[in-house]
Amino acid sequence: MNIESFKENPWKESHPTYEKSTFFNIRPAPEFATAEILVSSLCRSCGFEISEKDVPASGREFNKRSLSPAIHEHSGSKTDINTWRVVLNGVLESPKQPNQSSQRFLQMCPIVPDVALYSGSARLSGNSWNPGQLIQKMISFGSDDHEQAKLLWKKLFEALSVAETDDVWARWLQEEFELRRNAETKWSLSELPRDEAFKNPENKNLRIPARQFVRDLESIFQAKKYMTRRQWVSLLEAVLRLSCASHVLWLCDVNHLVWQSIREAINAAKQFSTEEVTREIVSSSRPFLTYGNPAVPIIRDYASRYLIARIGINLVLLQLELQGVEIKSIRSCEELCEFLGKVFNYRKELKTAGTEALVASLKEGDTNARTIACKKGIGSNLVEFSRYVLGQRQTANDSLRGYDQGFILRKKTEHPKAPWIVSMGPVAILAIVHCCLRDAAGPRSITKLCHHLSNYGIQVDRDNVTTGELGKKLRMLGLVLDSPDAESGMLLVPPFGGSSRVPHL
Repeated sequence: MNIESFKENPWKESHPTYEKSTFFNIRPAPEFATAEILVSSLCRSCGFEISEKDVPASGREFNKRSLSPAIHEHSGSKTDINTWRVVLNGVLESPKQPNQSSQRFLQMCPIVPDVALYSGSARLSGNSWNPGQLIQKMISFGSDDHEQAKLLWKKLFEALSVAETDDVWARWLQEEFELRRNAETKWSLSELPRDEAFKNPENKNLRIPARQFVRDLESIFQAKKYMTRRQWVSLLEAVLRLSCASHVLWLCDVNHLVWQSIREAINAAKQFSTEEVTREIVSSSRPFLTYGNPAVPIIRDYASRYLIARIGINLVLLQLELQGVEIKSIRSCEELCEFLGKVFNYRKELKTAGTEALVASLKEGDTNARTIACKKGIGSNLVEFSRYVLGQRQTANDSLRGYDQGFILRKKTEHPKAPWIVSMGPVAILAIVHCCLRDAAGPRSITKLCHHLSNYGIQVDRDNVTTGELGKKLRMLGLVLDSPDAESGMLLVPPFGGSSRVPHL
C-alpha cells in the first residue's frame, strides 16, 4: 500500500498497523442492528457454530418445516401444530418496522438461545456483520486480562442457557425448539478469542464504557433469579444497547483526539506523556450525549470526525513509513505515546509533506464528501447503528408501538420527522438503577445514577433529575424516595430488593 493508492480510495484499505494493530480501529465495522439482533448474535457467538449469513436461510427452512404436519409429528412434540404456529407467528413474533411491513421473514424475540438459529440477523441476504464479535471485543477491552474475560464469557453463556431455575414457559419453549434442531447443531460454550488489540497494564485505571459494561454484566446476571426469562432478556438488551453504542462513540472520539494530538505535535511541537495520553485521549471523561437533548446530529458529528481522523492517522503512518520509521503496534497508551513521540520527532518532514493540506483535500473531494457527511458508506452505517440500537422500535402496526421499553432514545413527538432525544424507557431505567446500586448496601443519592450514566457518556444534570422527565419516571417506577437528608432530596432504592444489596468489599 502507498499514499497514491490510499488517496484514490481511503475507505477501501487502511495502513496495516492501523488495520490490525491499533486498539482504536473500529472492528467489526457496525451497520444496522436492533436490540434483539444484538442478543441473537451474542447467542450465536457464545454457544452456536453458525455464521450470520446462514441465519436467514435457516429461518426460511425452519418456518417451512413448521408448517408441515408430517414433520411436526415426526419431531416428537406433544404440542398441537396449530398451537405451535401461534407461538412462532404470534407469541414470539417481534413487530416489523414500517420499512419491513411488506417483507416476509421470520422475526422472533430471542427469549431462548435456539431462537437465534433462525432469527435476528442484521441482513436478510448477503454477508452480514457480526454484532456478537463487537460484544466480545468489549468484554476483552473492559476486563483486566484474558483470564478474567474468559470467566465473564463463561458466566454469560451460563446465564443465556435455559436451566431448571428458569420459568416454566422458557423451559417448555427451549424443549420444543430442541426437538426441531438439527442434530449436528449443539449449544455449547464457544471459546472467547484472545483479543490482542488492546494491551494496557493500566486498564484498571481507565475510564472507558467497556469497563462499566463488564461490571454491569455481572449485575444483570445477579438479577436473573428475580424475574421471568422474558423480563431478564429485556434487561440484558437495555445494557447491551447502551454499552455497544457508547463503545463505538468512544472509539470515534479516540480517533478524533489522536488526530488532534498529531496536529499539535506537528504544529505546536507538543510532546505527550503517557499520563496525558491516558487521561486526555483514551479515558472517556467527556460526555457523548446529554439527557433530554437531540442525539442523532451529535452522533453524526462523532462519526464524521472519526472519518476525517482515520484519513489523517493513516496518512501519517504512510508518510512516516516513507521516512523509514516503522510503527509496528499501537495497542496501548504507552505505544500511542511512542507513536506521538515519533510524530514529534519527524514534525518538520510531515509539515513539509503537507499532511494537513492533503487531509483537507481528501475531505473536500467529491468522492469522499458524502461519506464524511455520513450520507453514505461507513459514516452512514455508524449513524444508522447508533440510531437503531438506541432508539425505540418504530412498528408498522401502531397497536404494537409500546413493544420496546428498553430504549435510550425516543421521538420528541409522534410526528414522523420529530427529532430523536435522549430519554430512557422504563426497562432501561430499571436496568441502570439496578446496576448502579449493585455494590450498595442500601439507598443512594441520585448522584450515583448520574455518575453511572456518565461512565457511558450520557450527561445528566442532578438538578434536572429532580424536576425533569427522568425524575418522573423514577417516581412512577418506585425507584426513588424523597428524603430531605439526601444531597438532591431524592434517594435511589434497589428495584429488585436484595439482588442489589451486596456488602462493600
